[in-house]
Amino acid sequence: MAHIKVINPNTARAMTETIGRCARAVAAPATVITAVSPAMGPASIESHYDEALAVPGLLAEIAAGERDGVDGYVIACFGDPGLHAARELAAGPVVGIAEAAMHAATLVGSGFSVVTTLSRTVGRAWHLAREYGFGAACRGVHACDIPVLDLDDPASDARKVVAELCASALEADGSDTIVLGCAGMADFCTEVSRDLGVPVIDGVAAATKLVESLVALGLRTSTRGEYAHPLPKRYSGLLHDFTI
Repeated sequence: MAHIKVINPNTARAMTETIGRCARAVAAPATVITAVSPAMGPASIESHYDEALAVPGLLAEIAAGERDGVDGYVIACFGDPGLHAARELAAGPVVGIAEAAMHAATLVGSGFSVVTTLSRTVGRAWHLAREYGFGAACRGVHACDIPVLDLDDPASDARKVVAELCASALEADGSDTIVLGCAGMADFCTEVSRDLGVPVIDGVAAATKLVESLVALGLRTSTRGEYAHPLPKRYSGLLHDFTI
């Protein structure tokens, strides 16, 4: 039995519940999924500033998971904030949803398009695609310009807008796969895939199954070199509790 902690790095509890539900829907029956939000951080992550301030709360959840014997972690934000730092702290595998979704997309198609939230996040998605080695496979990044927290609003037409943008992205980019560029879109995946007739990849589901597989294979993050445990040192002020 594996215990996977799915961390939504923002503090929106309703979004965390949706993320947890989507992770549990794909996890094996014996896998335990714990979905959490940090006690501190931004309500949503829509800028580099938000992302930077989300990391301390995220790392606190990683540290708590290590004390609780968690086997692996999913970082459920498409910017994959704090991913490398989390790997230094965690004994088990840590996977970001952008990383997982892009990997999955290259296994089921020759090129993918990313459909994300605000236009200001387009550059971040491109940066990650190149960092992960998928710059050639990523044929376009498209923003629906719907704020993250509005995706979960039943009164909004977010699902319709996202579905229409996915369809136009396929045509504009000549791609054959869609990557949903926000954990808040996880609920849209099945419906949009059915309507478009192409693989539509939700990073929450992809990352959950990837972590589950790595745990089953007995694979952990290497502690040789870059991901070795951080060196002991004192942290001051608001970061005092992060002293190792």
